[in-house]
Amino acid sequence: MGFKRREFLLFFGASISTVALGSERSSPLGPEGILQADSSPKGITEEFSQFQPIPSAAPSAAESRPTAEHMIHYATFTVQDDVVVPEGYTYDIVGQWGDYLSNGDRLGYNNDYLHFTPTGPDEGVLTINFEYISGIPWFAGYGEIFDDSLPLDAAITAVKAAGQTGLYAQRLPQSEAGRSAVLTLEKASLYDVGVGVMGVARGADGQWRQKSSKYDRRISGLAGFDDKRRLLKCTGPAAAVFRKKMVQGYQDQWGDSIVGTFGNCAGGHTPWGTVLSAEENFQSWVPESVYPDGSAFLPSDRPFSVSRRGVGGSGSLLGYGGNKYGWMVEIDPLNPDDFGTKHTLLGRYRHEAVAVRAETGHPLVVYSGCDRRSGHFYKFISTGTITNPKDKQNSKLFEAGTLYAARFNAEGTGTWIPLTPNTPVNPQKPSAQLGGALALPRRPNGGWELIKDDEITASFAQQYQTLGDLYTGSAEEKQGAILIDAHYAGSAAGATCTARPEDLEIDRSGNLFVAFTSGTASSREGGPQRDIFQPLPKGPIHADGQHDQGWIFKLREDQNQPGALSFTWLPFVTGGEAAHGGGGFTNPDNLALDSKDNLWFVTDTSGGVLNRSLRSDRRDSNGNLLHPAQLSAIYGNNSLWCIPRSGHNAGIPQLFAYGPMDVEMTGPYFVPATDTHPESLFLAVQHPGEASGVRKNSAETVATIPLLATDGTPFMQQRRVPIGSNWPRRSPNAVPMPAIVAIRQLP
Repeated sequence: MGFKRREFLLFFGASISTVALGSERSSPLGPEGILQADSSPKGITEEFSQFQPIPSAAPSAAESRPTAEHMIHYATFTVQDDVVVPEGYTYDIVGQWGDYLSNGDRLGYNNDYLHFTPTGPDEGVLTINFEYISGIPWFAGYGEIFDDSLPLDAAITAVKAAGQTGLYAQRLPQSEAGRSAVLTLEKASLYDVGVGVMGVARGADGQWRQKSSKYDRRISGLAGFDDKRRLLKCTGPAAAVFRKKMVQGYQDQWGDSIVGTFGNCAGGHTPWGTVLSAEENFQSWVPESVYPDGSAFLPSDRPFSVSRRGVGGSGSLLGYGGNKYGWMVEIDPLNPDDFGTKHTLLGRYRHEAVAVRAETGHPLVVYSGCDRRSGHFYKFISTGTITNPKDKQNSKLFEAGTLYAARFNAEGTGTWIPLTPNTPVNPQKPSAQLGGALALPRRPNGGWELIKDDEITASFAQQYQTLGDLYTGSAEEKQGAILIDAHYAGSAAGATCTARPEDLEIDRSGNLFVAFTSGTASSREGGPQRDIFQPLPKGPIHADGQHDQGWIFKLREDQNQPGALSFTWLPFVTGGEAAHGGGGFTNPDNLALDSKDNLWFVTDTSGGVLNRSLRSDRRDSNGNLLHPAQLSAIYGNNSLWCIPRSGHNAGIPQLFAYGPMDVEMTGPYFVPATDTHPESLFLAVQHPGEASGVRKNSAETVATIPLLATDGTPFMQQRRVPIGSNWPRRSPNAVPMPAIVAIRQLP
């Protein structure tokens, strides 16, 4: 087995003898990851992580049966359209799409990141991200849930009538029926995304339920459009760009105020009680590209579109400026008048998650990744320092500091490159990238261009010697433009293109865990040098030698100093089949640490890939070997795993749960135990039925899945797979809906 317990223990910085004795069960980690004698937080119990793993669809690294026996065990498998948890556990449905809040707002679609803020014993508020719309189940359920069917056919007709240029701001249909249909559909989609705050409480029976709260509210994609009191604020240099009157491109009408938030995927929280919500795939709603002065491309570059699979370009239809989206949003859930602040010094890119390090006497440090194939990994260091980590005034630290992008080196080291006007332009060579290409800012025009020639890249660096030479305006406006164009500015400065850094967590000793959901960067925008990540354990690789099932690794700042400008990194575990050194899962995504610092993660594979039949030789119809991404079909539904940090199974991924059909399990968040109740786990179950829609009349199919025993012996599995989903109501022919669950132990 390629995933070794010794490697795990060294990875976590603990001695083998110490962990083997189990002393970590009651001891937090010291500054270097060595176990200390201090006690655990009061009231915390450890039973949540003491579970019997549920059966997996394919052999995992935890498999201990003899080959012949486990080939029999895995010969058949039945997938359930449900949240499947271990014996002794159950789940409560706390809220689902369309549920109303006490202030008259309602929950949005595709709930993602979750954060629990306590307001009293066994009660609090959940801050919830709502990421995007899944067209098939959204259209199927909208009329039933709200008794108000969407004018889909009329909107499709109006868009077709507009021709190839599509619909965008100032170009609505002339007919009243067409105009009404398009606006209704566009506003419905914008309302169903963003952020929500919802009261919850735990009863004497241990069950979690929604509870009316004075903090209940929504911050949707329409926030502030009709009610200026709900406009979002912004801080940092990009605000100077938003206030400019004369620009190269497009500027919306709201100055340095911002209408709404969308693409809200993962997130994080601060020690002083605020929540950070990450705007990820904003390019689906508004144009992503900008001009050298930081102004947006025209809304017509991302026109409104609609089909039975979903909508796109909704922000452009209302004239939103694309440069105002793709930020990190700070929200105080316990301030009902707070509708969010976008801190532009944290950069604009496809944010996925965030981790905050706030230690007394040190600067505030914020990590985040860009969830795109070829996305960079970023770090913000504040100018000021932390005096009291719980002081709400720490939010002011977001307003002065520097954003850095990571450059990873093959020997397990790295440096942080500042994204400032004085930073030298020093792009990596296209010949060293995956696909032999690198995307750089296009000049003198805006946007970006793909460069495939090393000499052209060298000439580019001679013509534009600093990042300030690539952008225009005053010193503050140049800095703002760099932050607005952070991804391409990072590539120009020499940051490493990576493979979708989706989530990150910091443990009690300062180690940063990073989940890279895809194993490779994009051949269209540049990727890491081929030898950078080769220290990874031997695992499933693509023909060019790149891992493509994702992995998790640890990053540690030099001397464990938050403000360090260099770091070391160490690969931990890869996805992929156990026979090839993988953990028995694919595409690790959101991470969480429980009360004992055990590492939990969910997986993220497209529902259209899951549980599909494959040939026994693992080739396509043309006889070519399948790409590893296509082999993701073998792992079953997306799932939730725990990697224990102590005891007999230390370092071995254990399958805790899997979700209904087509879902992504997102936003795991642990609520600490109390004197009367053990630890709970909130989880957002996103887009059931996204690929196959409503499950009709208990329809199912039998898929043939080629598996490998842990020793590499091939065999076939017959897998019974529901077609579509009826979750969470689980009644025949019920429309599937995203929902939030609380997993807990049975009394």
